[in-house]
Amino acid sequence: MNKMDKKDYISELKNLLDESELLTDEKDCAPYGTDKWFATALPDAVVLPKSALTISKVLRFANEHKIPVTARGAGHGYVGACIPVNGGIVVSTERLNKIKEINPDDYVVVVEPGVRTQSLQDEVEKLGLFYPPDPASRSECSIGGNIATNAGGPRCLKYGVTRDYVLGLEVVLADGTIVRLGGRTHKNKSGFDLHRLFVGSEGMLVIVTEITLKLIPLPPYRALLVCGFSTAALAASALRAVLRSGFLPCALEIADEFTLAAARKRTKSNRLEGSNSMLFIELDGFESSVRSELSMVEKIANQFNPMFIDRAFGASECEKLWELRREFSYALRDTGLTKLNEDIVVPRSRLEDLFIFAAQLQKRYGFPVACFGHAGDGNIHTNIMVDFNQPGSEEKSKQALDDLFKQIILWGGSITGEHGIGLAKKQWWQSSLSCEAIELHKKIKQTLDPNGILNPGKFI
Repeated sequence: MNKMDKKDYISELKNLLDESELLTDEKDCAPYGTDKWFATALPDAVVLPKSALTISKVLRFANEHKIPVTARGAGHGYVGACIPVNGGIVVSTERLNKIKEINPDDYVVVVEPGVRTQSLQDEVEKLGLFYPPDPASRSECSIGGNIATNAGGPRCLKYGVTRDYVLGLEVVLADGTIVRLGGRTHKNKSGFDLHRLFVGSEGMLVIVTEITLKLIPLPPYRALLVCGFSTAALAASALRAVLRSGFLPCALEIADEFTLAAARKRTKSNRLEGSNSMLFIELDGFESSVRSELSMVEKIANQFNPMFIDRAFGASECEKLWELRREFSYALRDTGLTKLNEDIVVPRSRLEDLFIFAAQLQKRYGFPVACFGHAGDGNIHTNIMVDFNQPGSEEKSKQALDDLFKQIILWGGSITGEHGIGLAKKQWWQSSLSCEAIELHKKIKQTLDPNGILNPGKFI
């Protein structure tokens, strides 16, 4: 059937759905046309489904009439992945927010996509269980959004990213078919790992309606070492020495001078004073081993002449320091500059090179370049800080981003580690993959969404 015009298909949606599940007023729809990136686009309608069956009905209808559909979680993405650039229908999963089951014997939890990540973690930890992926926005972001971007966080060094915990999915295909994939067992080789194919697919292949996640035992004790250094390169050298010594911290984070200055101003915390770069090193396990290992790690860090070392023992004390770390991104926004937040990844051997290159980029274009993030796995949030009130700044910032991404690709790195491609990195996507890999992406998209209704206008 040919594509319907807006007036006709909204009228049909009103007949198809319960009144409480549909928004059509422009004022009500406007908040669903943006995320944490810069672009906005107004959807024609917003569907707030209470079940997978509603999503199935909407997709069957939209596919038949070739109407664009954009899935949306909590809207805390950084790349414009959930912006409905072609208008159409936004399907928000915010009301699908139930934790359906926590099973301590099977070590699984079953959730709907609208559940907030921290809410899930808090609930399972009450039972001595652990869901490790911890994006900095965990109090605000949803599990469905984490699935869409394959979110990580500081603990992914030791424990892995979202994909590593997905045992099963219920998804709705573009034609409205509901499919259950995977299961609740921790091993499963009954066919292809199709459920994991959809982790990181940014809403372009299916809409996820239920998630079965693997849990592990909650480590009984945590301790954190925060080391201040005179330069980021020294901090990166200390980090490499810790890993080469055989330790695998659950988190290894780094922050540079500009980031720390902004965070000190925002938090007023004296724990962030006294250095130009910081390394956060967290260990977990049983208390006796954690304390012993932390002492050994401290000896390694001391070889690199730290300006200070701060220690935290136990979960509550560690969280006080991590709360400061989670303020870094917000602190950079407080500067009044526009933060071009790039979550690039380099091979670990290139960490020092990355900080040197960031300094060169800053000198070349005159923009501050603030670097912080998941140094243990090479995923550094490289933020180009731009004053768009300055003449020529827009063009210069594009050139700076182009230089950054070209260098990352040259080193064998990735232009995104956890935020995704979305709109923000669309122009660099084809440069980051082989022609054969790009064609395979297109074939998968064509097979699952032949009418191209799911999240159109993005990188495929």
